[in-house]
Amino acid sequence: MQRIEPDRPTGPASSEPDWAVRVVHGAPALIAYIDRELRIRFANAAHQSWLGVDPAQLHGRHVAEVLDEASLQRTGPCLEEALRGHPSVYEGEMFAGQSRCYVHGSFQPDYDADGGVCGIFIVLIDITERHALETRLRESEQRFFGAFQHAAIGMGLVAPDGRLLRVNAALCQMLGYREPELLQLNIRDITHPDDVAKSFELATELMEGKRDSYQLEKRYFHRDGHVVHVLLTVSLVRAPDGTPFHAVAQIQDISQRKAYEEALFRERELAEVTLRSIGDAVITTDLQLRVTSLNPIAEAMTGWSHAEALSRSIEDVFRLLDGDNDELLRNPLREAIGRDTIVELRGNAMLVHRNGFRTPIEDSAASIHDHAGNVIGGVLVFHDVSATRALVLKMAHMAQHDTLTGLPNRHLLQARLAQVIAAARRRHGRAALIFINLDHFKHVNDSLGHQTGDQLLRLFAAHLRGLLGGDHIVSRTAGDEFMVVLPHVDSSADAAKTCELLMRRWHEHPPHELAELALSFSAGISLYPDDADDAEALIRHADTAMYEAKMQGRNSYRLFTAAMTERPAAQMRIERDLRTAMRRGDLQLHYQPKVDALTGVVVGAEALLRWQVDGHDVYRPDQFVPVAEESGLIGPLGRWALQQACQQAAVWHRSGRSVSIAVNVAPPQFLQPGFHDALRDMLRESDLPPGMIELELTERMVMSGGDHSRALMQQLKELGVSLALDDFGTGYSSLSYLKHFPIDVLKIPRAFVRDVATDTDSAAIADAIITMAQSLEMSVVAEGVETPEQADYLRQAGCRLLQGFLYGAPMPAVEFERLLVSA
Repeated sequence: MQRIEPDRPTGPASSEPDWAVRVVHGAPALIAYIDRELRIRFANAAHQSWLGVDPAQLHGRHVAEVLDEASLQRTGPCLEEALRGHPSVYEGEMFAGQSRCYVHGSFQPDYDADGGVCGIFIVLIDITERHALETRLRESEQRFFGAFQHAAIGMGLVAPDGRLLRVNAALCQMLGYREPELLQLNIRDITHPDDVAKSFELATELMEGKRDSYQLEKRYFHRDGHVVHVLLTVSLVRAPDGTPFHAVAQIQDISQRKAYEEALFRERELAEVTLRSIGDAVITTDLQLRVTSLNPIAEAMTGWSHAEALSRSIEDVFRLLDGDNDELLRNPLREAIGRDTIVELRGNAMLVHRNGFRTPIEDSAASIHDHAGNVIGGVLVFHDVSATRALVLKMAHMAQHDTLTGLPNRHLLQARLAQVIAAARRRHGRAALIFINLDHFKHVNDSLGHQTGDQLLRLFAAHLRGLLGGDHIVSRTAGDEFMVVLPHVDSSADAAKTCELLMRRWHEHPPHELAELALSFSAGISLYPDDADDAEALIRHADTAMYEAKMQGRNSYRLFTAAMTERPAAQMRIERDLRTAMRRGDLQLHYQPKVDALTGVVVGAEALLRWQVDGHDVYRPDQFVPVAEESGLIGPLGRWALQQACQQAAVWHRSGRSVSIAVNVAPPQFLQPGFHDALRDMLRESDLPPGMIELELTERMVMSGGDHSRALMQQLKELGVSLALDDFGTGYSSLSYLKHFPIDVLKIPRAFVRDVATDTDSAAIADAIITMAQSLEMSVVAEGVETPEQADYLRQAGCRLLQGFLYGAPMPAVEFERLLVSA
């Protein structure tokens, strides 16, 4: 359009060419020109239709006189911007006669010869319909993406090349990614490799137009690596020209459903395996008594294969006669289904084989229910009671049970444990396994003979069966190992209570035939599903926990923890290092002084085993001594310690500083044949008076050996050594045995000494031990004395010997000798 000068008249008198005027006035847009004072100098014919005013009447009028206030406020900034010489654009609501419309406006500055702004060209185009269409489209998109983003299932827009274009919150949560992370991935990046081919095949068919959509169960990888099972539904969106634009994917997490399906599959597999493996014949029917299944035993006893019997009437397959009169017997399954109860087959029932021969059987019939309790069929369970069948059953029983105790053996235990686990999994409950091992059972066999050992095993089996009735499963799996299955527990505390009951009753009421042995046992407990989800792992973890109880001193139980699986490796490392240390001479004895309670003079010492390099412990005694006992190293280690103590005591004796040396003796060392002779030889070789050596024994060691222990202790007394009972009161505490064993010294444990000055119960126990020792003419040593108050109380109570950190910690022989010199 040519430049229109201000004050140039409008209308037909204009000097512009006719075609230009017609174009301007006929344009479907409002065209105007205003000067710097914002007065209208030109207005095209569109003003007539927009404002209902003759454009000629607008000439010279101010825009404020023409525009309503709202429109002026909206376009005012554009006018100002154009007057400053900057083109501007306005898009928004504006007048259109009595109605409003949505316009797109262009404001272009007009320049004079000097380059100054002399006016503004204005072009306004009505875009109301376009704007309404865009608004509806935008609202539609907002509704779509609102539904997309907040959908309860995962949603995604996927490009033809597999790139993720958009994902919703549910999909991000399902796969563990933040949205920016997920949008960086291709759909193949998160797809399980085994599902890529099928997914690609269906996606290709979709892109090629061979299908409009597809549905697929597949697996994605979660961000943390675990598999997520999904049901994927994919539809394709195409561009107007028909080319693939993007795919809309709906992703539903079906992991829980797949887990249920897997559990149901395993349950069915277990049921089928059980039916196939049990010794009884089993036939199932529907509600109309048509056969639905036979297990192999039923096939053999009836002569009908599963395929042949399927859908036949039960009377065709399972024919019964009365063995006394050959009359046909009513099938018990009809009564069981009709009355919804269990029916036992009575009398001399004979099953007629398909080939005609008869087999005497025992039978049980029952109805089968669905999850709602409705009867949906029946089951027959029967077995051959002929002599041959009875012999087979007896052999099967022997193959699955321990011949000594009659308990299920390990093979049967594993099968039943698997069934218990399957049942617990089905009801989403817990089950527990207690792994039991008798303490020091080998010493019973070695010292008292295998006949006594067998008697002990039978008595212990009776003890377990007597306390654990109901649905508990008790098994002897090997040697002195027993297992107890608890099918229904709510927590580890329930299993622990059962174990505590077994231990308490065994100690309170030991078998009178072996009461003098007073044997204990150690146990480990594992739980399904907390610790393992299969029988083998449950047994392995319970065994690990039992071993932990052994390492912690026996006569106790432990609950399995994941950390325990690391300990066997540590124990093997300790055993390996211990063997090396014994060869290199890294082990040594330290000596803790014993003092006269009245004078404070050092009169003896306890030799304590230490494993040190450059004065620092490599392992503590409570770490390596249990390993030495379990590995069999305690024998040579104990002999070495006893020999070292004898030699050191002889050195001090010859130098005129005679003190009695107490040496701890481990049960395997004490009960080992030849212990008396070996000690006699050590005393002779070191030229040490036997009275300078004191052997410290434990209550459990003395009691477990029975008559053998008493005889050996008597031989040691005749040799001239002293015998001390360590930790008196913490074990069996049977006062009667003290007078039967030649004991010289009782040691009050540190557990009682610790609180003797502040706790009346501890004080009473210490007083009782001192009084009893005095009446039996025994010496008393209090160990663990750490404070003057403890020493004062024990001194006044009549204890003559004190030992503890108050008088000195265990120290090397050189330091102990300096202590003797300074005394």
